Amino acid sequence: AAARPAGAPEGTGDLDAAAALAQRARLSPSARAAADRAELTMAARSLAKVWLLRHQIEGVPLPSGFLEEHPEARAGVPAARTAATASPTGRASATASSSPTAAPTRASLKTMRDYPRRTAILNPKQVAAQNRTYWCGPTSMQMIAWGWRDRRQTQGHWARRLHTTSSGSSVYDMVRVVNQSTGWDREDHAGPYIVLDISHYDFRKWMLLMMRHLADYRAPVVLHPVLLKRFYPYLDDDASGHFQVGRGYAKRGAKPDLLGYFEPWNQQRFDPSEPYISRVQWRNAYKSYRANQAHFGHNVGV
Repeated sequence: AAARPAGAPEGTGDLDAAAALAQRARLSPSARAAADRAELTMAARSLAKVWLLRHQIEGVPLPSGFLEEHPEARAGVPAARTAATASPTGRASATASSSPTAAPTRASLKTMRDYPRRTAILNPKQVAAQNRTYWCGPTSMQMIAWGWRDRRQTQGHWARRLHTTSSGSSVYDMVRVVNQSTGWDREDHAGPYIVLDISHYDFRKWMLLMMRHLADYRAPVVLHPVLLKRFYPYLDDDASGHFQVGRGYAKRGAKPDLLGYFEPWNQQRFDPSEPYISRVQWRNAYKSYRANQAHFGHNVGV
């Protein structure tokens, strides 16, 4: 804290654009080519899920022949198996259509009213505060994997898997490691995680995305906000881009809806004069949405 220039935000461990470019520039030509290919491969494999989410959240019709061209959407994402109706549990039916390539219809799309009043996943005792100022990524990954494996592995383990440096972690590495090291990407949960652009989402679409992921998929969300005091009143100072673990929501009628998440940042660990921040948070969902939109990346891991 003493070394930080006056007025500069605290860094909690999100890799900003300049640091990401510098990290890529330090690679050898062959390593950079491999990283570029891996990024393009991830983008190609994300295409079907992006289209499905556009359909499910925004109501955009699927392209003609979509499931024939993208059979991975049937096998890898639960909602792809929905036809005109959903199962009583709210999860997509595996045998809802007589056609193996039938796409979801507009009638199958759920609205916020269709979801239960409150949903929460993950054990609130399986939480941790980040050990280093730049380890919000490893700590969020620690809690995500802990919730799947019911076994705690060190933040250092996840920092190595995420290729975390003192500049932080990348959201693309967060998604990669969730897919490689947990089962949250199985077809009975979220399907393979992707980095989703939410820059054009209004609050209702963003909240519907949270509800679908948490209530239907029963899988955590890689939240990617910027930590500013106007969005998070428990902060003593403005901070950087950040990672949190989305794990619940509560609809409250006339009162603001809440988002439940695990918060790895505890400013008091690094500056004892600052207030303590609890790991388990239930906060104004609209402010979390605004914090997500205020981040330069405008994305989330789902």
